[in-house]
Amino acid sequence: MITTDRGLPEAFAGASEQLRRARYRSELLVREIAAPENIAPNAIAFAAGVRSGAVDAHATIDSPDGAGRLVLLHDPDSVAEWGGEFRIVCYAQAPLEIELGVDPFIVDVAWSWLIDALASRDAEYTAASGTATKTLSSGFGTLASQGDGAQLELRASWTPLGENLDDHAGAWSELLCLLAGLPHHEGVASLQAHAANRRPGSDRGLRSRG
Repeated sequence: MITTDRGLPEAFAGASEQLRRARYRSELLVREIAAPENIAPNAIAFAAGVRSGAVDAHATIDSPDGAGRLVLLHDPDSVAEWGGEFRIVCYAQAPLEIELGVDPFIVDVAWSWLIDALASRDAEYTAASGTATKTLSSGFGTLASQGDGAQLELRASWTPLGENLDDHAGAWSELLCLLAGLPHHEGVASLQAHAANRRPGSDRGLRSRG
């Protein structure tokens, strides 16, 4: 295995640079963070937070408007398990309007957006898996003023194929923006559009992607 001067595998070092230069959406603040330990021999991680405005000097990677994590794992000994020497793990979450939080199809929409985002960038992959979770909450006692709330989160992983890992990172950033209610760059409806489709007089449901 070829290594760099820093002792990192050349393949991993090259993949890491791709993620650092990836085309993340401008609505996100993206930062490299410490990677989780003891999962793979080599790993790199990024965190992102949704900006609340076009210029937000107070934006953070733990934004209440939506936040996520992206981790690239590298382990040549896991090819048989993963289907390749790399594995991408991602997390994305954002608050929801209550009317969307109670919709039974919203978790299906979240997963479909990840698949659509990967496809729109021709990001090849295999062995995709994940969970989509919606959470409803109500405040009581001293927290009664918080009222009702909802949140949607997606945790997923897949094995990237090919050499363009920046496309996979871009798909993750697209997913996070969609969960936060921002419009899709390729025209897929946002959460607000899905909410409008569910109002009386509309014949389109949350499973629609157009």
